[in-house]
Amino acid sequence: MPDFIGIVMWPIKWAIELVLVVWHWVFTTLGMSPTSGWLWVLCILGLVVVVRSAMIPLMVRQIRSQRKMMELAPELKRIQDKYRGKKDQFSRQAMAQEQMDLYKNGGANPVSGCLPVLVQMPIFFGLFTVMNEAQHGRAGVGLLDKGLAEQFSSARLFGARMSISLTQAFQANPIEWPVLILAVVLVILMISSQLFTSVQIMGQNISEEAKQAPTYRQQRMLMYGMPFLMLFSGVAFPLGVLMYWFINNLWTMGQQFLVIRSMPTPGSKAYYARQERLASRGKLTETEQHELEKYKGVPQGQRVQPVGKARAKKQGKKRRS
Repeated sequence: MPDFIGIVMWPIKWAIELVLVVWHWVFTTLGMSPTSGWLWVLCILGLVVVVRSAMIPLMVRQIRSQRKMMELAPELKRIQDKYRGKKDQFSRQAMAQEQMDLYKNGGANPVSGCLPVLVQMPIFFGLFTVMNEAQHGRAGVGLLDKGLAEQFSSARLFGARMSISLTQAFQANPIEWPVLILAVVLVILMISSQLFTSVQIMGQNISEEAKQAPTYRQQRMLMYGMPFLMLFSGVAFPLGVLMYWFINNLWTMGQQFLVIRSMPTPGSKAYYARQERLASRGKLTETEQHELEKYKGVPQGQRVQPVGKARAKKQGKKRRS
């Protein structure tokens, strides 16, 4: 019986090896040692750049769908309130149908938020198998030949072998403490970076209406709980995969910061923070200015005049004096 998973993963592993080997050639051409741990970190960084750049269209689609989901949150809550307490099969089917119609008419897809994660999972698994084979000096399925595999297997970062995991380092005789220390540091950094991203999204980029929806609590628990799964998975992955995961988290963190700052969800804290920045430059329409005043609780008829940076700085000095 043919290895179905192996057949499916073959092109993914081949593409991963291609990217790693190309970046390896670039950095060795620039004079770096082929067995340097930092060279392989840069190769992994290059892999993240290639993968995440290719995923930008998917990311844009995800953002648009998420914003539509936020806009539909009040209607979704209305449907859920309509069928609250009704547990018979007919009511459940009717509620599901109304929700599907709402998503269809609103152009939203609840699954789109999971697509980037689903797309990256085969890459994580592919990178894990590539590095696991290279750890034993075995050639890959593509351009990663035996020589390159042996170079990766002997590569060290701060004295820690990039090709082995925390579990393998603990079972070694003697225990490889540099691997243990670096793996623990990477896991902590991975959890921290992903938690920061979750706080960015749930704290700043969710409208007050969306926070009233029943699904908000579930989404918050999921987003805050996901990072801690790394405590269990991180011990089994080689340092190279942990490095990829951490760099990938940094990319996500920076990407979310830019998205929240430039394209925030309407009605969220980030949205009104952006509106205030635009108001200070006099770039809001009259309707948007009125909406901002209402959010800030300004009495009707008492307008907040846009204040430029120089004027605001001058006013601040007068108050202090």
